[in-house]
Amino acid sequence: MVDRLKGKIAVVTGGGQGIGEATARAYAREGATVIIAERNAKTGHAVVESLLASGAEALLIETDVALPSSCEAMAKAALDAFGRVDILVNNAGINVFREPLETTEEDWRRCFAVDLEGVWHCTKALLPSMRAQGAGAVVNIASVHSFAIIPNTFPYPVAKHGLLGLTRALGIQYAADGIRVNAISPGYIETQIAVEYWNTFPDPSAERQRTYDMHPPKRIGKPEEVAMTAVFLGSDEVPFINATAIVIDGGRSVLYHE
Repeated sequence: MVDRLKGKIAVVTGGGQGIGEATARAYAREGATVIIAERNAKTGHAVVESLLASGAEALLIETDVALPSSCEAMAKAALDAFGRVDILVNNAGINVFREPLETTEEDWRRCFAVDLEGVWHCTKALLPSMRAQGAGAVVNIASVHSFAIIPNTFPYPVAKHGLLGLTRALGIQYAADGIRVNAISPGYIETQIAVEYWNTFPDPSAERQRTYDMHPPKRIGKPEEVAMTAVFLGSDEVPFINATAIVIDGGRSVLYHE
């Protein structure tokens, strides 16, 4: 299926790599104009150039989601360029995994500044225009950490639990304005970060296989599988899905563990 997002203007934060890049590419294939809001200008520019070469319409706006002023500037630039934004995919995020009592104040602030506050900054910057046009879709990339706890990953799950609360609160608050706010909670996804993690082990292939074997399908997710769910939630196909989260983990979170 193509053109599911034809005519839509979409902002994808952190669209220069991983799930964000896959989402930007999927949106472009489905006909959307894609704005990459990315802190890393090099990776963001590379994705935009690739999209333009494929015939898509794309724009890079350098954005640091941890800074409210940067998010406001991004929203203004996007609206000045295209007149409206129909979809916001809040994908930008960082992993901060610590044992709780070893977590520094800097760890805590850095995690929340990006993984929770960054989502709010971007959403707040674009909500007024969405309300004015009477329509909009916000897709937040959360995590299985938004409802499950894994030891030694603090404070990441605290921020992601908060993100799920933010999704629900905004989805309810602005539903009557034609705005839907939903989340996607990915589990283990085969991104470059995962590959780099496996490469820290003496036998990366064995560690990769061990990870696969933890999941019922005997594999882990692909960025494209998260991206196509973001297409689904950003499209006009699901006008009554709101204030909820879709889990993408191959069933791992419901598997009984001894």
